[in-house]
Amino acid sequence: MKKVLIANRGEIAVRIAHTCAEAGIASVAIFADPDAEALHVRVADEAYSLEGEEVADTYLNVEKILDIARRSGADALHPGYGFLAERADVAQAVIDAGLIWIGPEPQTIELLGDKVAARKIAEKVGAPLVKGSDGNVPDSRKAREVAEELGLPIAIKAAYGGGGRGMRVVHRLQDVEEAFESAVRESEAAFGRGECYLEQFLEKPRHVEAQVIADKHGNVFVLGTRDCSLQRRNQKLVEEAPAPFLTAEQNDLIVNSARDICREAGYVGVGTVEYLLGASGTISFLEVNTRIQVEHTVTEEVTGLDMVLAQLQIAAGERVPLDGDVQPTGHAFQFRINAEDVGRGFLPATGTIDVFDPPTGPGIRIDTGVHTDSVISGRYDSMLAKVIISGISRKHAIRRARRALKELRIRGITTVLPFHRAILEEEAFVSDEGLGVYTTWIEQEFSDRIKDDPDFRQAVPSQERVRMMIEIDGKNAKLGVPAAFMRALVAGGDGGALDALDGSVSGQEPGDQAELRSPMAGTVLKVVASEGQDLEEGDPVVVLEAMKTETPIHAHRAGTLEELAVSTGDKVTLDDVLARIVTE
Repeated sequence: MKKVLIANRGEIAVRIAHTCAEAGIASVAIFADPDAEALHVRVADEAYSLEGEEVADTYLNVEKILDIARRSGADALHPGYGFLAERADVAQAVIDAGLIWIGPEPQTIELLGDKVAARKIAEKVGAPLVKGSDGNVPDSRKAREVAEELGLPIAIKAAYGGGGRGMRVVHRLQDVEEAFESAVRESEAAFGRGECYLEQFLEKPRHVEAQVIADKHGNVFVLGTRDCSLQRRNQKLVEEAPAPFLTAEQNDLIVNSARDICREAGYVGVGTVEYLLGASGTISFLEVNTRIQVEHTVTEEVTGLDMVLAQLQIAAGERVPLDGDVQPTGHAFQFRINAEDVGRGFLPATGTIDVFDPPTGPGIRIDTGVHTDSVISGRYDSMLAKVIISGISRKHAIRRARRALKELRIRGITTVLPFHRAILEEEAFVSDEGLGVYTTWIEQEFSDRIKDDPDFRQAVPSQERVRMMIEIDGKNAKLGVPAAFMRALVAGGDGGALDALDGSVSGQEPGDQAELRSPMAGTVLKVVASEGQDLEEGDPVVVLEAMKTETPIHAHRAGTLEELAVSTGDKVTLDDVLARIVTE
């Protein structure tokens, strides 16, 4: 292996390029037009344009990517996570092109990528498992029937999904059909397949996983556990290793069954076996992720292993340099720094990063794909960076994390930093007695605090900015200002132009009170309500998609839907009018 094409973007592409450099292997980056100045393009040895903007035409275009591999002389391809990482057909196409695929065998991806088939393997080896549907469910009507049989709450899951996408947890029978259809849509958008199945959902579950590493020589080892319970919309925000407050019996059950599942599946490479741990102590197998995970960093910090390097070695046919399972040392956390507005229910945020000033000091690691002046659009995942903190104990790592997140400065775009700083003061998270958070803890127990605490109500950055060069003490400096503010200056301070700043200058509430405005930039996936319909406050009107996440937009007041301003497929920006709801 001499040259690796990195079929990804963002922090994972940077991460892979770094390891390639340290291993003496050349790296090749690919980039869509909006990523021409991205960090992963800078750090790779070579970079090739995918000549396009949309994901389907760039990072998901296998033909373009393989052509770049041929032109660059790459002899291997690393898919990272997301995009093409868990597609068996892509793995086979890479192998057929004469390249080394850095990941599990295509047949293993196909087998374990089907969550229903993975459940059968787990059942065969005696892994803990809750009841579920007998295979995929064909439609929403059948989903309701299955939910009645299994009992509530139930989880609707994408059979070929991962990362929390295509998953819905339902507590009321009348919500099953809409939730099923939403899961299917999101799965089709994220993974190209919409098959979904149902299984019982454990109340207040923790999310615990085991990191597995296996080579082509029959060695299968477990590198300890992680806890990923702190989530919003079934997607992780904070991860830690090892998983705290497990009994010896629970730990052994997770570790041993993870090893058995991967051995039975003939797994080769780095992968993760995920479980739910219910409040009652019940453990249930969830799925196998056939790729490196976002949270691999915390396992690296407590084991001292470079897991990307291990992937390269395994793909090259080498043995895993271990004699057995690894016992973690110390404790590590990972905080995902997402471009999301906590005060608005973690809605995706877009804009330009004016300042990115990371913390420094012992035990602090920053994995990122952005820098000052990076433009964050709604095309990709919302994660900007990962702050990884390690310490000699969980308590020590928490203290270190408080300092690091206090030092981290990001300006120009709204992020989840206020949440991370707050969670490090929450007894449910930092207690020495046990972990009080669970996968829906934010929605069930923390959301009221978000509504009431002014610290979570960040100013929303302008979606449209103008950059100019100015001179300060004889030196040139770049200044970014809201475009509306610049228009106001050009107009001689005209008040009408200043109104475009959402009242931040004039102090007035802009717009018609009947207007339902978009709280985010995105694409209209579905129009739920119809003109002339009577609505109650909170009724769904449209569903938007941004950063691979569906967000229902609800009526801001009761009334009659007089006018719909958008249709399915329309692009909207922050504060665009979606509809008009009038009262008598």
